[in-house]
Amino acid sequence: MKKWLSLFLIGLMALSVVASGCISPGGEESTKGAIAIVYDVGGRGDLSFNDMAYLGASKAAKDFNLDLVELQSNSEDDYVKNLETLAAQKKYLVIIAVGFMMTDAVKQVADEYPDQKFAIIDGYIPDKDNVMSILFKENEGSALAGALAGLIAANDGKDKVGIVLGMEIPVLYKFEAGYRFGVKWAEDYYKQKEGKDVTIDVLYQYTGSFGDAAKGKAAARAQLAQGAWVIYQVAGGTGLGVFDAVGEVLDSQGKKMGPPFAIGVDSAQDWIKPGVIIASMMKRVDVGVYKAVEAAVNGDFRGGIVELGLKEGGVGISTVDDVMAMFDSLPEDTQKQKLKDLGFNSRDELKKYLEDTRAQVPNWIWEAVNDLAGKIKTGTIKVPAPMDKDGIIEVRNAKTWQEMMELAK
Repeated sequence: MKKWLSLFLIGLMALSVVASGCISPGGEESTKGAIAIVYDVGGRGDLSFNDMAYLGASKAAKDFNLDLVELQSNSEDDYVKNLETLAAQKKYLVIIAVGFMMTDAVKQVADEYPDQKFAIIDGYIPDKDNVMSILFKENEGSALAGALAGLIAANDGKDKVGIVLGMEIPVLYKFEAGYRFGVKWAEDYYKQKEGKDVTIDVLYQYTGSFGDAAKGKAAARAQLAQGAWVIYQVAGGTGLGVFDAVGEVLDSQGKKMGPPFAIGVDSAQDWIKPGVIIASMMKRVDVGVYKAVEAAVNGDFRGGIVELGLKEGGVGISTVDDVMAMFDSLPEDTQKQKLKDLGFNSRDELKKYLEDTRAQVPNWIWEAVNDLAGKIKTGTIKVPAPMDKDGIIEVRNAKTWQEMMELAK
């Protein structure tokens, strides 16, 4: 994994110049200005949250003929400094802060530079005219992940699934709550379909980190040892260790494809370990970033909250086409090296392998997940989204998905 991550980072770095570089389509001078992005700790190469933000920013830079400047935060102490450095230049249409952890820093710098537009991913800043807060209904997408995990487990006669999370912060409570909701919904769906009562326990652990794969691996190993049949990773770089743990179990059994399975997060991560990752809960940070830039370019930028759920295309379960689009976004050299590392001779071989992996799960399960998605989109089913400890405890204590839905505000 370390070798692969190094190659991935090298490839990504070739696409941009960090801190002082820019991206302009066709090598032309930009005609409308520039945008800037400040990454959270963990940065580019996490194959997840920060990389998705880059995809949105780079696409916007290309589509709108803008320069793109990037700054990396190596620690929380860098947040204010990086934002102030950019704001002081007074040349960016919008400065994008990636991550909940930058909320206080954005509040401070937005007050210092009231004429500068800011957008923050996952930060809740509802009352500043120059700050757009882009939030996601992770609870909705995670409900689909829970339904998928629960139905796979029930169909295979198993009674446990797992979730490995990063830091214990409000946004991750939404992931956990949605996942639990989906598992309970799966219990009910399976009973209606098969006439059998099933109870599926959710094993969970907050690792306290988004950048420690060893912690993620240890947490997943513990859950697998307790019988977890599917594990959802919600821990950024830490979650890469979940994939390793599940992969090792399959190797020990002489299997190339699950179950047991892992579920990826944020981006379409399935291609990272084909056969191990059955699907990913895509949190379309790229869509959020793109919308913020588009609003700034078109003069429609408004401060306040923008929330993206299933209905808005902000979250969802990955398809094979989603996975291949993510893979195709990588630099060509990185694609070739990844294919070589995985033992594939071509992109088409990788795609076929991903399709074969999904075929390990009966079609009725995929159809059930789509059915749940449709009901959430229409508002027939509402998924709780707790943002504090008391709220998530209520969800954990609920016995049915209907009880959980009563907690949805």
